[in-house]
Amino acid sequence: MAYRKTPAEMRRLEAARERLIACATSVVAEVGWSQASVTAVADSAGIAAGSVYQHFPSKAALAVEVFRRAAGREVEVLGEVLRGPGSPVVRLAAGVQVFARRALENRGLAYALLAAPAEPAVGAERLEFRRRYRSLFAEVVHQGMADGLLPEQNGEVTAAALTGAIGEVLVAPLGTPREDDTDTLLAELTAMALRCAGAPPQTAGP
Repeated sequence: MAYRKTPAEMRRLEAARERLIACATSVVAEVGWSQASVTAVADSAGIAAGSVYQHFPSKAALAVEVFRRAAGREVEVLGEVLRGPGSPVVRLAAGVQVFARRALENRGLAYALLAAPAEPAVGAERLEFRRRYRSLFAEVVHQGMADGLLPEQNGEVTAAALTGAIGEVLVAPLGTPREDDTDTLLAELTAMALRCAGAPPQTAGP
């Protein structure tokens, strides 16, 4: 009969896996994907490098899980704001501000998620999550059009433009020391997003 792990063993392995993912996320935030070696992650977790492979078959598999967890949380938060209370224009402004502020508060990880060089498996995940961001922005733009708050437009094109522009605006601040004026940057980024969607000036405030 094949050996089956006990519930206690399963819980221990799951806890060890979660700790490994948390340590890997911290390492990536500090040094980026290219320097986040299995050895570096193992050292951070206080285990032997070989023990990492008890949980993940490769460095790429661990990196993908780190990306999915971190990016998934950002998509979740953005979705909560964009689907929350308030008019579509108010929600769009709030969503841009929340997304950007969270990125600027955790620059190393945000840069890794948005732009840092990564192996192909992470790059593929990055593209998939960009589609998820676009879908959320398209939803709120379409709602704005339906409510008569935004002009008729191709919501998918606007959403793609918003996703790309927000990421591009944030790349430079995320990759440099904290010398920028965060409030000014957030205000300018939000104004740009609302202009892109065609929001009238009087509705541009959050």
